[in-house]
Amino acid sequence: MRVPRAPVARDLLAELYRAAVAAAAPGPALWPRLQQLELEPERRIWILALGKAALPMASAAIQVLGTRGRDPAGGLVVAPEGNPSPDSRLTFVQGDHPEPGPGSLAAAEALGAVVSRIGPDDEAWVLLSGGTTSLIGAPEPGLAPTDLKSIYTLLLGSGLDITTMNTIRKRFSRWGGGKLARALAPARVRVYIVSDVIGDDLSSIGSGPCVPDHAMASEVRALLERAALWSRIPEAGRRFVASAESGKTAETPKAGDGAFERVALEVVASNSLALKAAAQRAAELGLSPRVAETPLAGEAAEAGARVARSLLNDCVQLSTPQPPPTCLIWGGETTVSLGEGPAGMGGRSQELALAAARTLAATDAAALLAAGTDGRDGPTDAAGAIIDGNTWSAIAERGRNPGQDLARHNAYPALDSVGALLRPGLTGTNVMDIVIGICLGKRVSR
Repeated sequence: MRVPRAPVARDLLAELYRAAVAAAAPGPALWPRLQQLELEPERRIWILALGKAALPMASAAIQVLGTRGRDPAGGLVVAPEGNPSPDSRLTFVQGDHPEPGPGSLAAAEALGAVVSRIGPDDEAWVLLSGGTTSLIGAPEPGLAPTDLKSIYTLLLGSGLDITTMNTIRKRFSRWGGGKLARALAPARVRVYIVSDVIGDDLSSIGSGPCVPDHAMASEVRALLERAALWSRIPEAGRRFVASAESGKTAETPKAGDGAFERVALEVVASNSLALKAAAQRAAELGLSPRVAETPLAGEAAEAGARVARSLLNDCVQLSTPQPPPTCLIWGGETTVSLGEGPAGMGGRSQELALAAARTLAATDAAALLAAGTDGRDGPTDAAGAIIDGNTWSAIAERGRNPGQDLARHNAYPALDSVGALLRPGLTGTNVMDIVIGICLGKRVSR
Protein backbone atom coordinates (compact mmCIF):
# COMPACT_ATOMS: atom_id res chain seq x y z
CA MET A 1 0.00 0.00 0.00
CA ARG A 2 1.24 3.49 -0.78
CA VAL A 3 1.71 5.81 2.15
CA PRO A 4 -1.58 7.72 2.68
CA ARG A 5 -1.62 11.49 2.27
CA ALA A 6 -3.57 13.76 4.61
CA PRO A 7 -6.97 13.92 2.81
CA VAL A 8 -6.84 10.19 2.13
CA ALA A 9 -5.73 9.59 5.70
CA ARG A 10 -8.92 11.19 7.03
CA ASP A 11 -11.06 8.81 4.97
CA LEU A 12 -8.90 5.88 6.04
CA LEU A 13 -9.14 6.71 9.73
CA ALA A 14 -12.91 7.15 9.45
CA GLU A 15 -13.12 3.71 7.80
CA LEU A 16 -11.19 2.13 10.67
CA TYR A 17 -13.48 3.85 13.18
CA ARG A 18 -16.54 2.48 11.40
CA ALA A 19 -15.06 -1.02 11.51
CA ALA A 20 -14.46 -0.71 15.25
CA VAL A 21 -17.99 0.50 15.92
CA ALA A 22 -19.54 -2.20 13.72
CA ALA A 23 -17.72 -4.93 15.65
CA ALA A 24 -19.28 -3.71 18.87
CA ALA A 25 -22.78 -3.58 17.41
CA PRO A 26 -24.93 -4.73 20.33
CA GLY A 27 -27.68 -6.46 18.33
CA PRO A 28 -25.44 -8.97 16.54
CA ALA A 29 -23.43 -9.49 19.74
CA LEU A 30 -26.53 -10.21 21.81
CA TRP A 31 -28.36 -12.41 19.31
CA PRO A 32 -26.31 -15.65 19.70
CA ARG A 33 -26.42 -15.42 23.50
CA LEU A 34 -30.21 -15.25 23.54
CA GLN A 35 -30.54 -17.98 20.91
CA GLN A 36 -28.71 -20.37 23.24
CA LEU A 37 -31.25 -19.99 26.03
CA GLU A 38 -33.72 -22.72 26.84
CA LEU A 39 -37.03 -20.92 27.29
CA GLU A 40 -39.54 -22.42 29.67
CA PRO A 41 -43.03 -22.16 28.15
CA GLU A 42 -44.74 -21.26 31.41
CA ARG A 43 -42.26 -18.52 32.36
CA ARG A 44 -43.14 -14.99 31.22
CA ILE A 45 -40.25 -12.91 29.81
CA TRP A 46 -39.87 -9.19 30.40
CA ILE A 47 -37.38 -6.95 28.60
CA LEU A 48 -35.68 -4.02 30.33
CA ALA A 49 -33.34 -2.32 27.82
CA LEU A 50 -31.40 0.54 29.39
CA GLY A 51 -28.62 2.70 27.92
CA LYS A 52 -27.18 4.04 24.71
CA ALA A 53 -27.46 0.60 23.07
CA ALA A 54 -30.98 -0.05 24.38
CA LEU A 55 -32.81 0.11 21.05
CA PRO A 56 -30.69 -2.37 19.05
CA MET A 57 -30.47 -4.69 22.05
CA ALA A 58 -34.24 -4.62 22.54
CA SER A 59 -34.78 -5.21 18.83
CA ALA A 60 -32.50 -8.26 18.92
CA ALA A 61 -34.38 -9.65 21.93
CA ILE A 62 -37.76 -9.20 20.23
CA GLN A 63 -36.47 -10.89 17.07
CA VAL A 64 -35.08 -13.86 19.01
CA LEU A 65 -38.34 -14.30 20.87
CA GLY A 66 -40.16 -14.18 17.54
CA THR A 67 -38.06 -17.00 16.14
CA ARG A 68 -39.07 -19.08 19.17
CA GLY A 69 -42.76 -18.28 18.84
CA ARG A 70 -42.77 -16.16 21.98
CA ASP A 71 -43.93 -12.65 22.84
CA PRO A 72 -42.60 -10.49 25.66
CA ALA A 73 -44.88 -10.04 28.63
CA GLY A 74 -43.92 -6.37 28.59
CA GLY A 75 -40.99 -4.16 29.32
CA LEU A 76 -39.24 -0.86 28.89
CA VAL A 77 -36.71 0.76 26.57
CA VAL A 78 -34.76 3.79 27.83
CA ALA A 79 -32.40 5.45 25.36
CA PRO A 80 -31.03 8.94 24.61
CA GLU A 81 -33.01 9.24 21.37
CA GLY A 82 -36.75 9.24 20.82
CA ASN A 83 -37.01 6.43 18.31
CA PRO A 84 -40.09 4.20 18.52
CA SER A 85 -40.03 1.04 20.57
CA PRO A 86 -39.32 -2.19 18.61
CA ASP A 87 -42.49 -3.71 20.07
CA SER A 88 -45.78 -2.20 21.25
CA ARG A 89 -45.50 -4.12 24.54
CA LEU A 90 -42.27 -2.30 25.42
CA THR A 91 -42.74 1.28 26.61
CA PHE A 92 -40.18 3.75 25.25
CA VAL A 93 -38.89 6.63 27.37
CA GLN A 94 -36.19 9.06 26.29
CA GLY A 95 -33.83 9.75 29.18
CA ASP A 96 -31.34 12.60 29.56
CA HIS A 97 -27.58 12.35 29.14
CA PRO A 98 -24.87 13.10 30.29
CA GLU A 99 -26.75 14.62 33.24
CA PRO A 100 -30.15 13.49 34.51
CA GLY A 101 -33.18 15.62 33.74
CA PRO A 102 -36.96 15.37 33.44
CA GLY A 103 -36.68 12.50 30.93
CA SER A 104 -34.49 10.56 33.34
CA LEU A 105 -37.00 11.01 36.15
CA ALA A 106 -39.78 9.78 33.86
CA ALA A 107 -37.64 6.79 32.86
CA ALA A 108 -36.94 5.89 36.50
CA GLU A 109 -40.66 6.04 37.27
CA ALA A 110 -41.50 3.93 34.22
CA LEU A 111 -38.92 1.35 35.30
CA GLY A 112 -40.53 1.14 38.72
CA ALA A 113 -43.95 0.65 37.15
CA VAL A 114 -42.74 -2.24 34.98
CA VAL A 115 -40.75 -3.89 37.78
CA SER A 116 -43.85 -3.88 39.99
CA ARG A 117 -45.59 -6.12 37.43
CA ILE A 118 -42.83 -8.75 37.25
CA GLY A 119 -43.76 -11.81 39.30
CA PRO A 120 -41.55 -14.24 41.23
CA ASP A 121 -41.94 -16.92 38.55
CA ASP A 122 -41.12 -14.55 35.69
CA GLU A 123 -37.82 -13.89 33.92
CA ALA A 124 -36.36 -10.45 33.23
CA TRP A 125 -33.81 -9.77 30.52
CA VAL A 126 -31.90 -6.65 31.56
CA LEU A 127 -30.10 -5.34 28.47
CA LEU A 128 -27.59 -2.88 29.87
CA SER A 129 -25.21 -0.42 28.21
CA GLY A 130 -23.33 2.77 28.97
CA GLY A 131 -25.26 5.92 29.75
CA THR A 132 -27.74 4.10 31.97
CA THR A 133 -26.55 5.96 35.09
CA SER A 134 -27.85 9.27 33.74
CA LEU A 135 -30.67 7.99 31.52
CA ILE A 136 -32.54 6.53 34.52
CA GLY A 137 -31.03 9.00 36.96
CA ALA A 138 -33.47 9.61 39.81
CA PRO A 139 -32.66 10.31 43.46
CA GLU A 140 -33.07 8.11 46.48
CA PRO A 141 -35.86 9.11 48.89
CA GLY A 142 -34.76 12.11 50.89
CA LEU A 143 -32.94 13.72 47.96
CA ALA A 144 -34.39 16.12 45.42
CA PRO A 145 -33.76 15.79 41.67
CA THR A 146 -31.77 19.03 41.86
CA ASP A 147 -29.53 17.45 44.52
CA LEU A 148 -28.79 14.48 42.29
CA LYS A 149 -28.10 16.64 39.24
CA SER A 150 -25.76 18.84 41.25
CA ILE A 151 -23.80 15.78 42.41
CA TYR A 152 -23.59 14.42 38.86
CA THR A 153 -22.44 17.79 37.49
CA LEU A 154 -19.67 18.05 40.08
CA LEU A 155 -18.49 14.53 39.36
CA LEU A 156 -18.47 14.99 35.58
CA GLY A 157 -16.12 17.95 35.93
CA SER A 158 -13.97 16.43 38.65
CA GLY A 159 -11.52 14.48 36.50
CA LEU A 160 -12.37 11.27 38.37
CA ASP A 161 -12.40 8.07 36.35
CA ILE A 162 -15.73 6.47 35.46
CA THR A 163 -15.40 3.68 38.03
CA THR A 164 -14.87 6.14 40.89
CA MET A 165 -17.65 8.39 39.64
CA ASN A 166 -20.11 5.52 39.47
CA THR A 167 -19.09 4.27 42.92
CA ILE A 168 -20.27 7.64 44.19
CA ARG A 169 -23.25 8.15 41.88
CA LYS A 170 -24.86 4.78 42.63
CA ARG A 171 -25.03 5.72 46.31
CA PHE A 172 -27.46 8.55 45.58
CA SER A 173 -29.43 7.01 42.71
CA ARG A 174 -32.68 5.07 42.91
CA TRP A 175 -31.64 2.10 40.76
CA GLY A 176 -27.82 1.90 40.95
CA GLY A 177 -25.71 -0.33 43.18
CA GLY A 178 -27.82 -3.49 43.03
CA LYS A 179 -31.12 -1.77 43.79
CA LEU A 180 -32.74 -2.96 40.55
CA ALA A 181 -31.84 -6.57 41.39
CA ARG A 182 -33.34 -6.10 44.84
CA ALA A 183 -36.58 -4.81 43.30
CA LEU A 184 -36.74 -7.68 40.78
CA ALA A 185 -36.09 -10.47 43.30
CA PRO A 186 -37.05 -13.29 43.43
CA ALA A 187 -37.64 -13.32 39.65
CA ARG A 188 -34.94 -14.86 37.46
CA VAL A 189 -32.77 -12.08 36.02
CA ARG A 190 -30.43 -12.37 33.03
CA VAL A 191 -28.23 -9.31 32.48
CA TYR A 192 -26.52 -8.83 29.12
CA ILE A 193 -24.00 -6.02 29.06
CA VAL A 194 -22.27 -3.80 26.52
CA SER A 195 -19.24 -2.65 28.52
CA ASP A 196 -18.11 0.97 28.54
CA VAL A 197 -15.53 0.78 31.34
CA ILE A 198 -11.90 -0.30 31.48
CA GLY A 199 -11.58 -3.90 32.62
CA ASP A 200 -15.33 -4.53 32.14
CA ASP A 201 -16.03 -3.89 35.82
CA LEU A 202 -19.64 -5.10 36.13
CA SER A 203 -20.28 -3.07 39.27
CA SER A 204 -19.46 0.14 37.39
CA ILE A 205 -21.25 -0.32 34.05
CA GLY A 206 -24.46 1.68 34.27
CA SER A 207 -23.72 2.03 38.01
CA GLY A 208 -24.29 -1.72 38.48
CA PRO A 209 -28.08 -1.86 38.89
CA CYS A 210 -27.97 -5.67 39.23
CA VAL A 211 -24.53 -6.04 40.86
CA PRO A 212 -23.61 -5.87 44.58
CA ASP A 213 -22.28 -2.49 45.69
CA HIS A 214 -18.83 -3.04 47.21
CA ALA A 215 -18.52 0.45 48.73
CA MET A 216 -19.76 1.32 52.20
CA ALA A 217 -21.11 4.80 52.89
CA SER A 218 -17.89 5.69 54.72
CA GLU A 219 -15.89 4.86 51.58
CA VAL A 220 -18.14 7.10 49.48
CA ARG A 221 -17.51 9.95 51.91
CA ALA A 222 -13.75 9.30 51.72
CA LEU A 223 -13.79 9.38 47.91
CA LEU A 224 -15.66 12.69 47.93
CA GLU A 225 -13.30 14.16 50.52
CA ARG A 226 -10.25 13.01 48.57
CA ALA A 227 -11.61 14.74 45.46
CA ALA A 228 -12.37 17.91 47.48
CA LEU A 229 -16.06 17.48 46.68
CA TRP A 230 -17.57 16.56 50.06
CA SER A 231 -18.16 20.18 51.08
CA ARG A 232 -19.45 21.06 47.61
CA ILE A 233 -22.20 18.48 47.26
CA PRO A 234 -25.67 19.52 48.49
CA GLU A 235 -26.26 19.33 52.23
CA ALA A 236 -28.99 16.74 51.64
CA GLY A 237 -26.38 14.50 50.01
CA ARG A 238 -24.07 14.77 53.01
CA ARG A 239 -26.94 13.96 55.38
CA PHE A 240 -27.88 10.97 53.23
CA VAL A 241 -24.37 9.48 53.42
CA ALA A 242 -24.06 10.23 57.13
CA SER A 243 -27.37 8.48 57.81
CA ALA A 244 -26.10 5.26 56.18
CA GLU A 245 -22.77 5.56 58.00
CA SER A 246 -24.54 5.72 61.36
CA GLY A 247 -26.85 2.82 60.53
CA LYS A 248 -30.00 4.93 60.64
CA THR A 249 -30.75 3.96 57.03
CA ALA A 250 -29.94 0.75 55.20
CA GLU A 251 -26.75 0.15 53.25
CA THR A 252 -26.85 -0.66 49.55
CA PRO A 253 -27.16 -4.39 48.69
CA LYS A 254 -23.85 -6.19 49.22
CA ALA A 255 -22.35 -9.49 48.07
CA GLY A 256 -24.24 -12.36 49.62
CA ASP A 257 -27.54 -10.53 49.60
CA GLY A 258 -30.42 -12.76 48.54
CA ALA A 259 -31.30 -10.23 45.83
CA PHE A 260 -28.50 -11.66 43.66
CA GLU A 261 -29.23 -15.39 44.07
CA ARG A 262 -31.02 -15.64 40.70
CA VAL A 263 -29.03 -13.02 38.77
CA ALA A 264 -26.74 -14.05 35.88
CA LEU A 265 -24.47 -11.51 34.18
CA GLU A 266 -22.63 -11.64 30.85
CA VAL A 267 -20.65 -9.09 28.81
CA VAL A 268 -21.54 -9.37 25.11
CA ALA A 269 -19.50 -6.47 23.65
CA SER A 270 -16.52 -4.46 24.85
CA ASN A 271 -13.76 -2.11 23.81
CA SER A 272 -11.36 -4.98 23.08
CA LEU A 273 -13.67 -6.25 20.32
CA ALA A 274 -13.67 -2.82 18.71
CA LEU A 275 -9.88 -2.53 18.83
CA LYS A 276 -9.38 -5.97 17.28
CA ALA A 277 -11.78 -5.13 14.47
CA ALA A 278 -9.99 -1.84 13.73
CA ALA A 279 -6.68 -3.70 13.60
CA GLN A 280 -8.09 -6.37 11.31
CA ARG A 281 -9.51 -3.78 8.93
CA ALA A 282 -6.21 -1.88 8.97
CA ALA A 283 -4.35 -5.03 7.94
CA GLU A 284 -6.87 -5.66 5.16
CA LEU A 285 -6.19 -2.15 3.87
CA GLY A 286 -2.42 -2.70 3.78
CA LEU A 287 -1.41 -1.10 7.06
CA SER A 288 0.72 -2.63 9.79
CA PRO A 289 -1.48 -2.37 12.92
CA ARG A 290 -0.49 -2.64 16.55
CA VAL A 291 -2.94 -2.45 19.46
CA ALA A 292 -1.61 -0.87 22.65
CA GLU A 293 -1.67 -3.20 25.63
CA THR A 294 -2.28 -0.46 28.20
CA PRO A 295 -5.73 1.19 28.12
CA LEU A 296 -5.95 4.95 27.81
CA ALA A 297 -6.74 6.67 31.09
CA GLY A 298 -5.96 9.86 32.97
CA GLU A 299 -6.27 13.45 31.79
CA ALA A 300 -7.28 13.72 28.14
CA ALA A 301 -4.74 16.43 27.26
CA GLU A 302 -1.87 14.46 28.77
CA ALA A 303 -3.01 11.30 27.00
CA GLY A 304 -3.19 13.18 23.69
CA ALA A 305 0.40 14.34 23.96
CA ARG A 306 1.49 10.87 25.02
CA VAL A 307 -0.12 8.98 22.14
CA ALA A 308 1.12 11.56 19.65
CA ARG A 309 4.70 11.08 20.84
CA SER A 310 4.34 7.31 20.59
CA LEU A 311 3.03 7.67 17.06
CA LEU A 312 5.88 9.96 16.04
CA ASN A 313 8.41 7.46 17.35
CA ASP A 314 7.05 4.95 14.84
CA CYS A 315 6.79 7.38 11.95
CA VAL A 316 10.47 7.74 11.05
CA GLN A 317 11.02 7.42 7.30
CA LEU A 318 12.57 4.02 6.53
CA SER A 319 14.69 2.93 3.66
CA THR A 320 13.22 1.56 0.43
CA PRO A 321 11.51 -0.82 -0.08
CA GLN A 322 9.12 0.84 2.36
CA PRO A 323 7.21 -1.45 4.75
CA PRO A 324 3.45 -1.05 5.24
CA PRO A 325 2.58 2.19 7.03
CA THR A 326 2.29 1.91 10.79
CA CYS A 327 -1.14 2.02 12.43
CA LEU A 328 -1.27 2.35 16.21
CA ILE A 329 -4.56 1.72 18.04
CA TRP A 330 -5.51 2.58 21.61
CA GLY A 331 -8.71 2.11 23.60
CA GLY A 332 -9.96 3.30 26.93
CA GLU A 333 -11.48 6.34 28.53
CA THR A 334 -9.75 9.52 29.64
CA THR A 335 -11.02 12.29 31.91
CA VAL A 336 -11.17 16.08 31.88
CA SER A 337 -10.75 18.06 35.11
CA LEU A 338 -12.71 21.28 34.63
CA GLY A 339 -11.95 22.94 37.95
CA GLU A 340 -14.25 25.58 39.40
CA GLY A 341 -13.91 28.19 36.67
CA PRO A 342 -16.00 28.45 33.48
CA ALA A 343 -15.23 25.86 30.84
CA GLY A 344 -15.67 25.85 27.11
CA MET A 345 -17.33 23.30 24.89
CA GLY A 346 -15.99 19.87 24.00
CA GLY A 347 -15.44 16.36 25.26
CA ARG A 348 -12.58 14.13 26.31
CA SER A 349 -11.88 12.79 22.80
CA GLN A 350 -11.87 16.29 21.31
CA GLU A 351 -9.52 17.52 24.04
CA LEU A 352 -7.24 14.53 23.45
CA ALA A 353 -7.21 15.23 19.70
CA LEU A 354 -6.41 18.92 20.15
CA ALA A 355 -3.56 18.10 22.52
CA ALA A 356 -2.23 15.55 20.03
CA ALA A 357 -2.41 18.19 17.29
CA ARG A 358 -0.07 20.40 19.30
CA THR A 359 2.48 17.57 19.60
CA LEU A 360 2.20 16.72 15.89
CA ALA A 361 2.46 20.36 14.80
CA ALA A 362 6.20 20.18 14.14
CA THR A 363 5.85 17.43 11.55
CA ASP A 364 3.75 16.15 8.65
CA ALA A 365 4.45 12.57 9.68
CA ALA A 366 1.13 11.39 11.07
CA ALA A 367 -2.63 11.71 11.36
CA LEU A 368 -4.77 10.68 14.30
CA LEU A 369 -8.42 9.99 15.15
CA ALA A 370 -9.84 10.16 18.67
CA ALA A 371 -13.54 9.43 19.11
CA GLY A 372 -16.17 7.92 21.35
CA THR A 373 -17.66 4.73 19.98
CA ASP A 374 -21.15 5.97 20.90
CA GLY A 375 -20.91 8.78 18.35
CA ARG A 376 -21.19 11.57 20.91
CA ASP A 377 -18.29 13.10 22.84
CA GLY A 378 -19.47 15.06 25.85
CA PRO A 379 -22.47 17.37 25.37
CA THR A 380 -21.73 17.88 21.65
CA ASP A 381 -22.85 16.56 18.27
CA ALA A 382 -19.38 15.19 17.46
CA ALA A 383 -17.85 11.83 18.36
CA GLY A 384 -14.37 13.31 18.36
CA ALA A 385 -11.94 14.56 15.74
CA ILE A 386 -9.36 13.66 13.10
CA ILE A 387 -6.19 15.75 13.19
CA ASP A 388 -2.75 15.89 11.59
CA GLY A 389 0.36 18.05 11.68
CA ASN A 390 -1.41 20.97 10.01
CA THR A 391 -4.36 21.17 12.38
CA TRP A 392 -2.76 23.28 15.10
CA SER A 393 -1.48 25.98 12.76
CA ALA A 394 -4.70 25.92 10.73
CA ILE A 395 -6.68 26.75 13.88
CA ALA A 396 -4.37 29.68 14.53
CA GLU A 397 -4.82 30.87 10.95
CA ARG A 398 -8.58 31.06 11.62
CA GLY A 399 -7.84 33.68 14.26
CA ARG A 400 -8.12 31.37 17.23
CA ASN A 401 -5.57 30.63 19.93
CA PRO A 402 -5.43 26.80 20.07
CA GLY A 403 -3.32 26.80 23.22
CA GLN A 404 -5.88 28.93 25.00
CA ASP A 405 -8.69 26.75 23.69
CA LEU A 406 -6.95 23.67 25.06
CA ALA A 407 -6.37 25.28 28.46
CA ARG A 408 -10.02 26.33 28.66
CA HIS A 409 -11.34 22.90 27.60
CA ASN A 410 -12.79 24.56 24.49
CA ALA A 411 -11.73 22.01 21.88
CA TYR A 412 -15.04 21.86 19.99
CA PRO A 413 -15.00 25.34 18.36
CA ALA A 414 -11.26 25.11 17.74
CA LEU A 415 -11.51 21.83 15.87
CA ASP A 416 -14.75 22.82 14.19
CA SER A 417 -13.10 25.92 12.73
CA VAL A 418 -10.88 23.71 10.54
CA GLY A 419 -13.36 20.93 9.75
CA ALA A 420 -11.59 18.42 12.00
CA LEU A 421 -14.63 17.18 13.93
CA LEU A 422 -16.01 13.69 13.28
CA ARG A 423 -19.82 13.55 13.27
CA PRO A 424 -21.08 10.02 12.59
CA GLY A 425 -24.25 10.46 14.63
CA LEU A 426 -25.27 8.19 17.50
CA THR A 427 -23.99 4.70 16.71
CA GLY A 428 -26.24 2.60 18.94
CA THR A 429 -23.33 1.17 20.90
CA ASN A 430 -20.99 2.40 23.62
CA VAL A 431 -17.67 0.67 24.35
CA MET A 432 -15.59 3.62 25.51
CA ASP A 433 -13.24 5.52 23.18
CA ILE A 434 -10.86 4.59 20.41
CA VAL A 435 -7.73 6.39 19.20
CA ILE A 436 -6.12 5.45 15.89
CA GLY A 437 -2.92 6.92 14.50
CA ILE A 438 -1.30 6.29 11.11
CA CYS A 439 1.98 7.36 9.55
CA LEU A 440 1.95 9.56 6.45
CA GLY A 441 5.46 8.77 5.24
CA LYS A 442 7.03 12.15 6.00
CA ARG A 443 10.25 12.59 7.93
CA VAL A 444 9.95 13.31 11.64
CA SER A 445 11.81 16.36 12.97
CA ARG A 446 14.17 15.33 15.72
